[in-house]
Amino acid sequence: MNIELVRLTSAYREQLFDMLTEWKNDILVNHTDMSPWKIWAHDFHDFDAYMKNLDTTEETKKDWVPDTTLFCLDKDRDILVGAVNIRHYLNEKLLKTGGHIGDGIRPSERRKGYATAMLALALDECKKLGIQKVLICCDKDNIGSAKFIINNDGILENEVEEDGQMKQRYWIQF
Repeated sequence: MNIELVRLTSAYREQLFDMLTEWKNDILVNHTDMSPWKIWAHDFHDFDAYMKNLDTTEETKKDWVPDTTLFCLDKDRDILVGAVNIRHYLNEKLLKTGGHIGDGIRPSERRKGYATAMLALALDECKKLGIQKVLICCDKDNIGSAKFIINNDGILENEVEEDGQMKQRYWIQF
């Protein structure tokens, strides 16, 4: 597997459209999760505005902290296979159930090992930001997410309820 995390530039416009169009159709048909939420916060068809609003550089809203959104590029096939949103620190809401990292893999590339490898790269980015202990949360019934978190040395701390759904909270320490 030959992947890297990249910042979105105009060079990846077509790859982004291809990935998000596939993903959006899956969401509409199968009602799948929209994680990481940040890649859906703005209309990707307005590419310039999308790129401009992808990262949060300061606390702009009550529950938002500075973050960085990166895309997982399969370099051999020149396609985007997923995305991660890294929150630079945790506020009260993120500490409860959001965590430092939101992630997702496009539907056609799931169950191929990309999530585990992408999370390892995202953890390297966390180290660069000076984050020594990373919190990653997932729905209790999302066995695939729990598996790739555990594969990256995630240790389950506890489970909490949010909006009627149980969330698992995993920590990865460097």
